Amino acid sequence: MGAPCWRQLLAAALVAVILPAPVYAVASSRGEPTSLRNEAEESAASGQQAVNRELELFRGSAISLSQAMAIAEALHAGATTADVSFDGASDSPVYRVKTLHNDRIWHHAVDATTGKIVGGEAALPLKELDAEDRSNLVALRTIRHRLADAVRVAEQAAAGKAISGGLIREHSRLNFAIVVMSGSDLKEVILKPPGAARRR
Repeated sequence: MGAPCWRQLLAAALVAVILPAPVYAVASSRGEPTSLRNEAEESAASGQQAVNRELELFRGSAISLSQAMAIAEALHAGATTADVSFDGASDSPVYRVKTLHNDRIWHHAVDATTGKIVGGEAALPLKELDAEDRSNLVALRTIRHRLADAVRVAEQAAAGKAISGGLIREHSRLNFAIVVMSGSDLKEVILKPPGAARRR
């Protein structure tokens, strides 16, 4: 991808905001038994520990999100990534990559340590998706830029390492949404591809 296209995407970055750490509301009504409050607090702490563990696994992963996308796309000539995210919840951390190829959405798991495909692959015909998802994927074909381009721009803009990326629709326009880990913060970067088709 040439420099002019990179500048176009970077100029189209809407915002990079720090995502707040998960907030766990604990009811404070006077009539609530202490045991229920304690259970809610323990559940919140357990959930935060799981998030922290997953982020630590991501920091230590040998394979980057961009590499995982390239590995999955190489399985089918001409495939393009529609959605990708890091998953540290399983025994071995993986990237979950969805690629679009020949009117099918392919699901792959790429080992975050070795870069190998694990668990085979599965495909779903586009016609089996709901209308909004189908419309987004059809629009993806009309955009000059790929999700891989958006990931590179977002990592540069947020000075970090992408942990997930995908498509979102705002005001009937298809955008890329990339979450980047920058230091200890998670930042979301929304990129508006130039010339993206408007669809309803």
